[in-house]
Amino acid sequence: MTLRIGNAPCSWGVEFADDPRNPSWRQVLADCAAAGYRGIELGPVGFMPEDPAILGDALAENGLSLIGGVVFRPFHDPAKWDEVLDAARRTCAALTAHGAGHLVLIDSISPRRAPTAGRAEAAEQMGADEWRAFRDRIATIARMGAEDYGLTVGIHAHAAGFIDFEPELERLLDEVDDRILKICFDTGHHAYAGFDPVAFMRRHIGRISYMHFKDIDPLVKADVIAKGTGFYEACGQGIFCNLGKGCVDFPAVRQILLDAGFEGWCTVEQDCDPTLDVSPIDDARRNRDYLSSIGF
Repeated sequence: MTLRIGNAPCSWGVEFADDPRNPSWRQVLADCAAAGYRGIELGPVGFMPEDPAILGDALAENGLSLIGGVVFRPFHDPAKWDEVLDAARRTCAALTAHGAGHLVLIDSISPRRAPTAGRAEAAEQMGADEWRAFRDRIATIARMGAEDYGLTVGIHAHAAGFIDFEPELERLLDEVDDRILKICFDTGHHAYAGFDPVAFMRRHIGRISYMHFKDIDPLVKADVIAKGTGFYEACGQGIFCNLGKGCVDFPAVRQILLDAGFEGWCTVEQDCDPTLDVSPIDDARRNRDYLSSIGF
């Protein structure tokens, strides 16, 4: 088994390319390398340079490989289709320019879902026609990434979107061809949603192509769910804690990957609020040290 551990710009608070609070992309690359990682995700398209020569030189200077990139856009909103398509095309182009392999699709936060993040029983559901159109938009981007760009495409469940809870994730997997859509499995979001990430991995390891490692502080989770706290506010309250400090059983995660002969990248993501008194590079080091201590 060959597992490689990377990190992502969201661990430095980078969620949107145009957020003035973002650190510089060069600082993120330097910190990531200094913390002991050898790979990094693209982050939101436009955060890092789209000129391949500029980004390629900077990756090489820091000894980093580009792992993949995320299209975190409102797949649930048909009026935003042009935005989704543009972000997907630009992300695919950036990934292929640097030999990255993973395109990750995430339905972004919906105002209809935000108040019920982590509470499956209370969450609004799409009607049949809305679901079919939503599913088809995801499948269209997945097919483009897989067939036009040669990428491995994974769906990623995310708190407060319309692919949040295990039943809707499994429904999508049943309805979209596994030749074009795999799973980018995020341990933290699965736990945030109220489901067991280890049990899901055991059932679906054959379709998991890429891993995101997050942990969840159970006390913060209980509080934010009880209060209906928004996703980004929950990040600011530390719902995503250092790996090994929360409720995700990472030794069991490792064993499932080992037993399956999983090979490739596992990317640490510890979403944080960049305006708070946090030290992303220190957290990145702690997370890398923890993973090393359990055999990653």
